[in-house]
Parts: sequence; C-alpha cells; structure tokens
Amino acid sequence: MKLEPYWLASAPRFGSASTEPVAGKVDVAIVGGGFTGLSAALALAKAGASVAVLEAGRVVGEASGRNGGHCNNGLAHDLGGLAASIGIERASALYRAFDAGVDTVEALIAREGIDCDFIRTGKIKLAAKPSHFAKLLKSAELLQATVEPDLVVVKPGEIRSEIGSDGFHGGLVFPHGAHMHMGRFGAGLAAAAARAGAVIQESAPVTGLERLNGQAHRVVTGRGTLEAGQVLLATGASRQGPFSWLRRRIVPIGSFIIATEPLSAELAASIMPTRRTATTTMNIGNYFRLTPDNRLIFGGRARFALSSPASDAKSGEILKARMLELFPQLAATRIDYCWGGLVDMTADRLPRAGERDGVFYATGYSGHGTQMSVHMGQIMARVMGGDVAANPLAGLDWPVVPGHFGPPWFLPFVGMYYKFQDWRS
Repeated sequence: MKLEPYWLASAPRFGSASTEPVAGKVDVAIVGGGFTGLSAALALAKAGASVAVLEAGRVVGEASGRNGGHCNNGLAHDLGGLAASIGIERASALYRAFDAGVDTVEALIAREGIDCDFIRTGKIKLAAKPSHFAKLLKSAELLQATVEPDLVVVKPGEIRSEIGSDGFHGGLVFPHGAHMHMGRFGAGLAAAAARAGAVIQESAPVTGLERLNGQAHRVVTGRGTLEAGQVLLATGASRQGPFSWLRRRIVPIGSFIIATEPLSAELAASIMPTRRTATTTMNIGNYFRLTPDNRLIFGGRARFALSSPASDAKSGEILKARMLELFPQLAATRIDYCWGGLVDMTADRLPRAGERDGVFYATGYSGHGTQMSVHMGQIMARVMGGDVAANPLAGLDWPVVPGHFGPPWFLPFVGMYYKFQDWRS
C-alpha cells in the first residue's frame, strides 16, 4: 500500500513551472496553485493580465489532488434547513451556483482539451439507516419543486440496482453530478494557464504580504519578492503564511481515502452497476466511486485527525474495514493507495469569497471544492476585473470559529459529537 494520492501518482506532473526567482511586478499574484488559483490564473491571463501563481509545494499537491475524485452538484446542506436560515431565494441561488460549477468544469475541459476522464454519471446519496430515507424523501419534495427537478428517488427495495450492498436503505440520484481524474485535470489546468501566459512558481511559499496602496501589495516568498497590483488568496486550509484572519475562520479537518487494485469487470459491476459517485447520510460517513480501470476509491472522515503518514495508515485500516462491511465481496482485494488531505471547513459549511483590506480571497469549500474551486477561480477573475456582482457568495457573514486560534485542538470533541448524532439519528 503506497501512502500517496492515487491522482498524483497516476498523472504526469506539471512540467512548466518557472525556475526563475520570484521578482519584478505583475498585475496579479495568486497565492496557491490548486484548482481555484489555476482557474483564476487561466481566466486572468486570457483577459490580458500578467499573472504569477505562487505555490508553496507542487501544483495541485494539496486538497485539489487529495480528494475523492467527485465533481458533484448540490450543497453540503439540506436545502430546507438552509432556506430556514437564509431564505429560499438565497439558498436556491447558492444551490444553482454549485450546479454552475459542474458546468464550468465541463466547459473548461472541452475548451482546453484536458484529458481527465470527465463523465457525468450522476451522484447517489445513500440512506445509511431506514430513518434516513424518510428524511431524504422530505428533502426530495423541496428539491424537485425548486432546484433539482430531475432528481430520482430510489426506494429501499430498488437500491440493489444502484449499489451492491445490504448496508443502505434507499437513496436519491442527482443526475448532474460527475467525476474525473483529479491529477490529470490539475496538470492540464496548470498547462492551460501557462499557455495563456501565467507564470507558475512551485516551492514558493508566501511568508509576507505588505499592502502598498489600494489593492497593490509586496509579496514575499521563499524564492524572492514581487509587487502585485492585486492579490488573490486561494490557499484553502493552508497553515502556512501570514493569513491568520482566514485561519481563524477555517477549520482544517482531515479526510482520508483508499484506492483498491483494479477489480474485474464482474466484481466492479456487482458493487456499483451504474458507476455513479456515492455519498452516505451519516455525519461520519463515506464517499466512493469507481475509476475507468475499475479501482474503487473509498473515502471518509475515518478519524478526526490531521493527515500525516502515520495518521493516513491508521485511517486506511479503518476505511478498509468499513469498505468490507459494505462490500464483503472485496475481501480478497488489495489496497494499492492510501492518503489523506485537509478539508477547509467553515462553521456553516458554505464557502466564502470576496475582498478584505485590499486582498481578494476564495476558500472554505467544506468538502465540495472540486466544482466550486474551479468555478470561483473564474468568478474571482471577473470580480477582480470590476464585475463585483458576479460573486454568488457576496454578503455572507463570516465570523471567527470560537476558540480557534491555531491547530484545531477541538477535533476529537467534534468527532465525539458527530458520532453521538449518528448514533441517535
């Protein structure tokens, strides 16, 4: 079992990063070389701006290359619950922004010719308990009447047509969801940004940010200093750099994933005959999908801990045990890859984007980042060009997470709370 992300291990590494020192002046400096930063760099460069992408490690080496490979529409929330707090119009608008995110990914892949196995398979949300199916049915009524008219209800007696497991009790199919190879998409997105003229600097952690005037800043990195007319923070849950304001509002939560060896066509079909992406209704649940070569990618919050080689290995054993509970037909299957990453979780699980003290930002995707990171990169390019009304996340209040000043000491208590909620639901 290799302790590395399958997406990065099985994709060509971006090979056009600049080897020159970080220096000079640019129109825009983007902090972070994940999907948000690269998408924004592509859009800004195509609009004629000079752009520098400053990545502390390697392109898409963190959350963008360490996720479960899903590109799904829909919110992390129950639409009715969110509507109760912010109103049905705003909740529906946010839902449609996530829909637009999948469309943005698909259009960008076609336009730039990125080979990444993108396919619209749809997503199924699986009821992990009989009581959960009743809640899904109630949710389905509102979704079908408002933002998801094509939603399909799968009754408990029909669930075997979707999932080869006795562990679920019905579900909802969201037909607009998709999946793709994250490593190949990331390398292709970076190559497209570089072709458009963006300069991408790897191993260039930002260590200082000094406001010069208006939106102009001096940006200090481990490889030199430059001046930028505008700065976009696209750093996700990064714990590096002078960004304490963001860090007090984002909780980095570990999420862990395993990838099996390639399964036979018959075994793969016995598990997921429709080959959708799948998520479960538990708070500490799982998400999974098949790859084109029939590997099962199976993830979840196995432990409320941060990612490290030792933590990933422990989480991998927990995930394997859970996978075999759901799919005992995989008992003889080898696990080839195991990895972890950080989810940039906000308190209300809604992303945030805007401008503060002359610095633009887009972050806090809370486990739904693939489509929204790409979409918000494109959107923030428009916002930075003067189209402020383009931002679908504008105006959302963003208070600090109480008691959060640095490392998330409270994660074990959060884990116990969610386990209790799952037990009593």
